[in-house]
Amino acid sequence: MRRDAAAQFEEHARLTAQLRELRQQVVVTEEAAILQEVGVYEYRHPLSDSVAYASELKRLRDLIKAMNRKDGGAVVGSTSWTVNGSAPQGRVMVRDFSKLMLRAYNAEADNLVRDLKPYKLASSIDRLTKVATTIVRLGSTMGIRITDQYHGVRIRELEITADYLEKLAEEKEREREEKERLREERRVQQEMERERARLEKERQHYLSALEALLANGDHEAAERLRADLADVERAIEDVDYRAANIRAGYVYVISNVGAFGDRMVKIGLTRRLDPLDRVRELGDASVPFRFDVHALFFSKDAVGIETALHERLADRRVNRVNQRREFFYATPAEVKEHLLEVAGEIIQYDEQPEALEYHQSTRLGAR
Repeated sequence: MRRDAAAQFEEHARLTAQLRELRQQVVVTEEAAILQEVGVYEYRHPLSDSVAYASELKRLRDLIKAMNRKDGGAVVGSTSWTVNGSAPQGRVMVRDFSKLMLRAYNAEADNLVRDLKPYKLASSIDRLTKVATTIVRLGSTMGIRITDQYHGVRIRELEITADYLEKLAEEKEREREEKERLREERRVQQEMERERARLEKERQHYLSALEALLANGDHEAAERLRADLADVERAIEDVDYRAANIRAGYVYVISNVGAFGDRMVKIGLTRRLDPLDRVRELGDASVPFRFDVHALFFSKDAVGIETALHERLADRRVNRVNQRREFFYATPAEVKEHLLEVAGEIIQYDEQPEALEYHQSTRLGAR
């Protein structure tokens, strides 16, 4: 009696432990599915690039074709089935039904591959496995089933296809961002070239005027003109410096209460001669309200300051997959504390967002 009770207790403990483990697996699986659906994809078979995935897919599809040939190992059935006492007729029937079952399985597998979305991989694998199980049930009389080896190859095809699609999307996004970066660099370069040409034209104008004043003996006016000429030459030097020093630029801290709430900021840099041009571009038709500027200042090491701020706020990054999305869960006041430690003294920093359009829209909506 005691032995039976002890055995039952041990069995209960074992089953409880198994149940706990299964629940943990379910939680992990659900979490992975949710993460993949929102864009955090976990590669099953990490390869270097989409070309490598395409090559692996070709290898798999060649293998699938080979396994679908006669006696290729995709499907098996009974070898002892008879029809009217005839073993040869029985083998023909088993072969024909095996082909029919395999065709149905392949049709489902091909449809799943064709319509696959990376974040739906788990449900696609589950669906294909159910089809294989159904074939086992329907073909049980003749012992017909899809082999584990072939089913494994088709599951791997689904996994590699999902990885391939995700890698393609990543590469396209990187290409798009690189094109945008190059466009921005060209825009900055053209701005500086135009500004330098304008300043050089102004400089030549001052030089001609100075020469005329000196020729007329108007030394007092010439001295005033020399001061203006010095300002223009300093401006030319500044443009040349910024064109040569790619780390120099404007660091900005901006927010958009109406679009993202009061606990999100964007921290970036621009090398534009007029940095507000970049801020205005960010507040174009893609967001409902203009951005508020909390800080905008020039630094010879704008890259270093931006990088330091991003590192300090890394655990608050909104998009942890794409590092070029420079939004952070932080208030302007919190960013100011970090900025003071990184950059030192700041000439101007507005902690409170004006959010004029947003507040006006809210008041109009409340009427």
